[in-house]
Amino acid sequence: MTDREPPRRRVPGPSRPARNGRPATPRRPAPAPRRPAPGARRPRPAPAKAPAALRLGSPRPRLRMISLGLTLILVAFVVRLLQVQAVDASTYAAAAEQHRYVEHVLAAERGGITDRSGVALATSVDAYDITADPTMFRPADPATTKGTPAPVVPADAPEQAAALLAPILGTDADVLAKKLRTPNTRYVLLARRQTPQVWKQIKDLRTTLSERAGKEKKASVIAGVFADPSSKRVYPNGDLAAGILGWVNSEGQGGGGVEQQLNKDLAGKPGKIRYAQSGGRQVPTAGSNEEPAVPGSDVELTIDRDIQWAAQQAITEQVKKSGADRGYVMVQDTATGEVLAMANAPGFDPNDLSQANSTAMGNAALQDAYEPGSTAKVMSMAAVLQENAATPDTHVTVPNRLHRGDRLFQDDVDHPTWHLTLNGVLAKSSNIGTILAAGQLGKTQPQANQVLYSYLRRFGIGRPTGLDFPGETAGILAPAGKWSTSQQYTIPFGQGFSINAMQAASVYSTIANGGVRIEPTLVRGTKGPDGRFTPAPRPKETRVVSAKTARTIAQMLESVVDDEEGTGAKARIPGYRVAGKTGTANRVDPATGRYKGYTSSFAGFAPADKPRITVYCAIQNATKGSYFGGQICGPIYKQVMEFALKTLQVPPTGAAPARLPVSFTP
Repeated sequence: MTDREPPRRRVPGPSRPARNGRPATPRRPAPAPRRPAPGARRPRPAPAKAPAALRLGSPRPRLRMISLGLTLILVAFVVRLLQVQAVDASTYAAAAEQHRYVEHVLAAERGGITDRSGVALATSVDAYDITADPTMFRPADPATTKGTPAPVVPADAPEQAAALLAPILGTDADVLAKKLRTPNTRYVLLARRQTPQVWKQIKDLRTTLSERAGKEKKASVIAGVFADPSSKRVYPNGDLAAGILGWVNSEGQGGGGVEQQLNKDLAGKPGKIRYAQSGGRQVPTAGSNEEPAVPGSDVELTIDRDIQWAAQQAITEQVKKSGADRGYVMVQDTATGEVLAMANAPGFDPNDLSQANSTAMGNAALQDAYEPGSTAKVMSMAAVLQENAATPDTHVTVPNRLHRGDRLFQDDVDHPTWHLTLNGVLAKSSNIGTILAAGQLGKTQPQANQVLYSYLRRFGIGRPTGLDFPGETAGILAPAGKWSTSQQYTIPFGQGFSINAMQAASVYSTIANGGVRIEPTLVRGTKGPDGRFTPAPRPKETRVVSAKTARTIAQMLESVVDDEEGTGAKARIPGYRVAGKTGTANRVDPATGRYKGYTSSFAGFAPADKPRITVYCAIQNATKGSYFGGQICGPIYKQVMEFALKTLQVPPTGAAPARLPVSFTP
């Protein structure tokens, strides 16, 4: 036996208190030791292990992981930001083009044109300019749509769209397709000034195609077609006064007549609008900046629509009947200078210029320069009377032929020697008698030429009328010192210088107005957007001859119409005293520059003793029937004058005519 004591057997007791005051888990009772076999050496028991203490984990590793994660996220954002703003900046800028701000011009409403009573002669209605964005008719560039699904656009979208739009717009499909393929732009104009009905057709078609494309997840082939509000010029009376009104061209600017002359007043001031758009459509929530357009002013003309209609009907019928190149009728208020009618034939319809003859699109009454013929004799007679070179009763012996300078002059008919008064020379329209009378204006022919020239200038010959009308001619009147040998004798009876129809009418209005020339006017005034009417400036007035001379000339002109020996019997108007003068002049052919055909004319005013209205008619190159002014223009004068007198309610005066003597007995 070993002298060692056997190990003590531990008796389980209460568990030790846990650290930090927490109860410790009770220990299990130790198992009973096995009894060693006899003779075996008993193993030495192992020392007992102390219980392990519980410890909490450190938070630092977790914080490091979170910080690392956040850092990686921020680095990703920075890398992406650098890619967007630096590396791929141009790519994303191109993509942003689909959402940029755009600016459009807002067309101003064009002012209207009315006659003196406010009747519309030219007005504007709503219309649309059909436009397109070519970028919406080609497949999207993958580089500009990264991460954004783009609608599928077929490669032949321009051709498909053109085929759909061509019948609606009345345009060739190939032309439309070419426009829709225009590179480097987001705006092309497909058609100007289309009616609201046309735009509605396009909108309905676009809606139908968009619904169908949405189901098929494709892009509509006309999604890129839009409309800009505009206006269309309309002339309610068709060709009435077209030569005065002119027209508006495809750019919305006046292309002739008053439309061109007063374009600045009529056009107004365009506005503009700037807004955000996406895919060609305005983004309603992005706001917009708008500068409103200022409407144009309305223009009131001196024209009377009814008198204009009567004049235009009369001259149109006579030009056709005579087979003439053209003709014009002027109607003027003698007291104010206002033009009541200015008719041309043939004319044109400004509503449809495609059917217009280019030679008829101007205003021939102001643009044609021609030799007036015998209607100009009134100026020579006025000069003779004003200079006291003769009186209406002065005897003038008129031979059958007169040799002057390098020419032999004659009247329009062969005749024996006439014994006429100065009044008779005018009544019978004698060229020879006029030459003899005008020769009394000076002691020498050059002096007489200079005196006559000064009176022609005062009457407005060789200078603008004052209308300032586009394309107006001032006519041709050479200085007296440059008159050729023949001009010294032809100018007194109306050949050798040229005028326009307005100048011719103004001469007779001057006599009717007591010898005072008032510059003709065509515009009474304008009415601005604020509704305020601004009258036109007062026309310039010039004393040409004395009132006494003017009254005497008026009496002499009555003899032309009233006397049986006068040449203007067809211009008589029952109940009214009429003063007038016939004219038949050799005509210069514009194509050859040589004399060919005749200019037939008639000019006068009524009532002769209390003048109110002047009417002038001229017809160029009549080829059928008579070409004498009294025969083909006298009836036109009568027809238009009668209508004008009734329209303006001018009563007959009732006084008897002077009936100055026409001839004398030698």
